[in-house]
Amino acid sequence: MDLEKNIQLVQSKIAAAALAAGRSPEEITLCAATKVQSDDTIRSAIASGISVCGENRVQELTAHLAAGAYAGAKEVHFIGHLQTNKVKQVVGKVALIQSVDSLHLLQAIHTQAEKLGIVQDILLEVNIAGEESKSGCSPELLSQLVLETHRLPHVRLRGLMAIPPISSSPGANRRYFAEMHQLFIDITQKMSDNQGVMDCLSMGMSADYEDAIAEGATLVRVGTALFGPRPPMGPR
Repeated sequence: MDLEKNIQLVQSKIAAAALAAGRSPEEITLCAATKVQSDDTIRSAIASGISVCGENRVQELTAHLAAGAYAGAKEVHFIGHLQTNKVKQVVGKVALIQSVDSLHLLQAIHTQAEKLGIVQDILLEVNIAGEESKSGCSPELLSQLVLETHRLPHVRLRGLMAIPPISSSPGANRRYFAEMHQLFIDITQKMSDNQGVMDCLSMGMSADYEDAIAEGATLVRVGTALFGPRPPMGPR
């Protein structure tokens, strides 16, 4: 695996997809999904141009932070499912929690952020395809969560996130990405006092990030296309 070449290839494809959609490549953030990667691999990725890392598991986030593996990165995000009993290990440790999918979790994040005296940036995760196997709130419940963020001064809603079904063919997820983009527009318009903050639509992964960009993504989470097939996962 040539990590540097992989990063350059993904960055060039992001730029091409943005230009094809009539957008500026600077509008798109590449978040490297570093799930099960080693400290050294993460350091190499940052040295090769990665500025945002996204971690799926609290244990790995904590270990990488302790080892200084993210040194040099502009931001670290938490992109995996977050249990409320692990909120203390994440709030204040990352720039953005992308996977807030319930009122209970939202309130737990706010409580911990209040204790720390900070405002935690978050995205609301939407289960856009209604898959039982995936986390995320339903589109119907999204407005309720958005309204709740208005009442919680220690969280700041930055936008939305989604993980559509595994794409079976090129373009298969474009309709889900288009639906997410429309939700993003609708929510932004409803939050007239927060429009300057609603700037992140996180969708698209290794198999479909170009389609996601075509439909309005501002952040793509890419792992396999950068690092190759993931090594086996250890125990949680």
